[in-house]
Amino acid sequence: QVQLAESGGGSVQSGGSLRLSCAASGYTICMGWFRQATGKEREGVAAIASDGRTAYAESVKGRFTISRDNAKNTLYLQMNSLKPEDTAMYYCSADDRVSCDRYYYLPVRYNYWGQGTQVTVSS
Repeated sequence: QVQLAESGGGSVQSGGSLRLSCAASGYTICMGWFRQATGKEREGVAAIASDGRTAYAESVKGRFTISRDNAKNTLYLQMNSLKPEDTAMYYCSADDRVSCDRYYYLPVRYNYWGQGTQVTVSS
């Protein structure tokens, strides 16, 4: 059983930056970030495999960067040029069974989830 704990959320103005962290209690293979805005479905933001391969949603490409420190079992999401539409609860996800694949953006792909951290971007 792997536990995930997010941190780093907050409130920023449009154009600002935030860095989210997710500490994992054990070994993981594929890790990802999802977000869920009020009244909307949870959507995949980015994913990273244990070998460093990454994938991003089109809406965040060029603005967000996902990374991981395998020695520390920690996942990061650097978010730059934030927009009001990035406002959401952000969740860390992980899978300890198989590597990331083309379905990285689907919530069912992961077997562990964090509690979430709120990101609010004001215009």
